[in-house]
Amino acid sequence: MEFVIQISQFLLSLSLLIVLHEFGHYLPAKLFKTKVEKFYLFFDPWAKRRTPSELESYREQKTVEYAAEGETFKPSFWDKLKPKSLSIIKKKIGETVYGIGWLPLGGYVKISGMIDESMDKEQMAKPPQPWEFRSKPAWQRLIIMLGGVTVNFILAYLIYVFASFAYGDTDITSESLKDGYWIENPVLVDLGFKTGDKVLAINDTNIINDSDIVSNIIGAQNITIDRQGEVSTIDLPEDFLGQLSSGKVRGLFKLRVPFMVGEVADSSLNKSAGLKEGDIIASINGQELKYFDQLESRVQGLEGQTVTASIIKADNSREEMQLKLDKNGKIGIMPARSIKRAEELGYVDVVRKEYAFGESFGVGWDKFTGQIKSYWEQLGVIFNPKTGAYKGVGGFKAIFDIFPSTWSWAAFWSLTAFLSIMLAILNLLPIPALDGGHVMFTLYEMISGRKPNQKFLERAQTVGFFILIALVLFANGNDIFKAITN
Repeated sequence: MEFVIQISQFLLSLSLLIVLHEFGHYLPAKLFKTKVEKFYLFFDPWAKRRTPSELESYREQKTVEYAAEGETFKPSFWDKLKPKSLSIIKKKIGETVYGIGWLPLGGYVKISGMIDESMDKEQMAKPPQPWEFRSKPAWQRLIIMLGGVTVNFILAYLIYVFASFAYGDTDITSESLKDGYWIENPVLVDLGFKTGDKVLAINDTNIINDSDIVSNIIGAQNITIDRQGEVSTIDLPEDFLGQLSSGKVRGLFKLRVPFMVGEVADSSLNKSAGLKEGDIIASINGQELKYFDQLESRVQGLEGQTVTASIIKADNSREEMQLKLDKNGKIGIMPARSIKRAEELGYVDVVRKEYAFGESFGVGWDKFTGQIKSYWEQLGVIFNPKTGAYKGVGGFKAIFDIFPSTWSWAAFWSLTAFLSIMLAILNLLPIPALDGGHVMFTLYEMISGRKPNQKFLERAQTVGFFILIALVLFANGNDIFKAITN
């Protein structure tokens, strides 16, 4: 069930973003009376080889076109293939075919007279028509190409506005973490961090709330900590993010929470002990177990034995139980995590903020601009080989993993807003085959007064396509590598 919930949120979010992004291209294209041949969620690729007569006719068209520019046409592998659509569903309404493709890697609108991912060179070999993209003024083409990312930015901002109004903000104050953080990640341990450390500042930014750590860790050079009243600063290596990405242990500074019972495995020796979900194991053999991270030290040397555990029940009453440890000292109980319960027991102070509708527009703007700045910083460190941050680049599995296994509309909309910004910024990169590539060539035309020739645009589109394929393979390859090695 958890997988179904996660995949449902993942597909719903991506589908929403893709459809609205493509609608951003579709709407101005229609306003400028440009023919839109297809509007697709996901891709519908398939190909068959041209028949000899079809290839000969195509070769003749291209030979005439190249001869006009004083060059010789030589058919490539792609020229010998004829595009053919393979859709799950499709329906033609007016001049546009609407459909859902079988390959869930994105979506597209096919605008007549535009060199795009369809690589429809046959159409481009014909004389331009008034309804085609290439016949429109440069400023109209620019608006059409910027339509997708514009919608993504607007969508992200509106989500932040309405989510702020509907859900407000919830955070945990750093001051309430009396016993600091749980340090489990070997990268942090090797740098000198210890469980119990309190984080005071990252670089020169004071840490007020727990979420401030994640928002400031990109590009961090040092972290100031308080260890049992002694303040010190730990310098971070330049490849800190790369080390984190390569490590098998995820997470940075973990909240120290009680050992709350989640699920008791069927194979557990304590299956019939009487534990209920939400129970808290407060001590073992008389030794206080205030935090889950203390469990290992409390059961050390007790492998294979039966221990007496003090259990805090849901109504805060206490009960003693006899629990068995296996030969490896494992108790066979999956822990649960509930910030609400931790707050009730005094482990953390949760700060909740609610916003009036008018106030949420300013709050939404701050979140929107802050997320854009943060993502640009992430791209900066990713493209700097010295940081090693490229090792953390992920593909579809990485995106899937950020969605929670329980349905939360607040989390869903927050993640959708982030992905919308990510989609917009990535599409603005000046890579042919992306919106940013088309924008780059259009701006060149508007500034120089000269339009790049069609042959150059076709070749640039092909190069951009292979760059995108390489990036997709790299990102998803990282996912596979991590799944194998972790």
